[in-house]
Amino acid sequence: MSRYRRAKTADSSYFFTVVAYRRQSILCDEAIRNALRASIETVRVARPFIIDAWVLLPDHLHCVWTLPDGDADFSTRWMIIKRAVSLACGEDYRRADWLSASKLKHRESTIWQRRFWEHQIRDENDFAHHVDYIHFNPVKHGYVQRAVDWPHSTFHRYVRDGVYAHD
Repeated sequence: MSRYRRAKTADSSYFFTVVAYRRQSILCDEAIRNALRASIETVRVARPFIIDAWVLLPDHLHCVWTLPDGDADFSTRWMIIKRAVSLACGEDYRRADWLSASKLKHRESTIWQRRFWEHQIRDENDFAHHVDYIHFNPVKHGYVQRAVDWPHSTFHRYVRDGVYAHD
């Protein structure tokens, strides 16, 4: 068994990658998008955090969050978010043939991979690099020719705020 340790520094920013189970192309579906948005809003009321950057792709998402002073518990936030999406959409996206004994034991859906990947942002350059990576990701994966053409991204907020040019 691996003994992976997550970074746990309070008042920090983190880059995350969260992946759909078996890389299904379902995360941009309207039902999942709506459930994801609602669950994030609910979690942010009880456990505040700032979404600095975000991109939602069909089979995974990337984001950068900044947690408040004295708080490094992003794992619980992700658990609650993923669980709420699974409860809201689970029946529509349930794949009984994919439910292993382990998935049943852990009461997991067939929407999400069990874990997520995180990276603690080290400094402003690291932050800028990860934000740029997030916003360019739809182009990298061939979904669009230009970042501005992808609708499920905070790129548009960055353009509106004058951080990025439209092109």
